Amino acid sequence: MANNQSVRRHPDAFKRGRIIGKLEEGSSVTSVAAEFGIAHSIVSRLWRQFQTTGTAIWGFSSGLPRGTTPTEDRYIALQARRNRRQTA
Repeated sequence: MANNQSVRRHPDAFKRGRIIGKLEEGSSVTSVAAEFGIAHSIVSRLWRQFQTTGTAIWGFSSGLPRGTTPTEDRYIALQARRNRRQTA
């Protein structure tokens, strides 16, 4: 059985640089997207990010912020060791 879902990957740093170079030369977003075989929305977002921040590096976020501090984590671990039979 074939898997028809496409794999989504961010363009690597080299490809991002080539995309930005083409756009700086004056190529349109649509033509660059077609040349590299990626969606024009990705190229557009990359170009907008480059124009505002001056860099084309993807930022990675960790998702939700932590719910507990490291001190609270240590306290929870201490309580778990003290009361081994107690459930959460």
